[in-house]
Amino acid sequence: QVQLVESGGGLVQPGGSLRLSCAASGSISRINSMGWYRQAPGKERELVATVPSGGTTMYADSVKGRFTISRDNAKNTVYLQMNSLKPEDTAVYYCNALIAVSVIFREYWGQGTQVTVSS
Repeated sequence: QVQLVESGGGLVQPGGSLRLSCAASGSISRINSMGWYRQAPGKERELVATVPSGGTTMYADSVKGRFTISRDNAKNTVYLQMNSLKPEDTAVYYCNALIAVSVIFREYWGQGTQVTVSS
């Protein structure tokens, strides 16, 4: 079995920073892309940022210049550094990864971590 475990969410004031982490564990053969999505109340889940195993990172326009995604392949972990947070960044943030246990890649999701930006 493969698990994605997120950490780092919480309550922060506007303009503040948070760092999310997501560690993949289990019988992992290979990890392709890793990324973060978010879902605000009453809205659909949306892409925040992705980082492939080799290649260019991608960001939603709403977070460009404020968020930075990175990964540590040795630890099977992806990070999301969030700076200059705004109230509209409030959402449940989900980790996502494309992982192969043997030769077939499957999409996995974390359980979600709440990020609340409020004064």
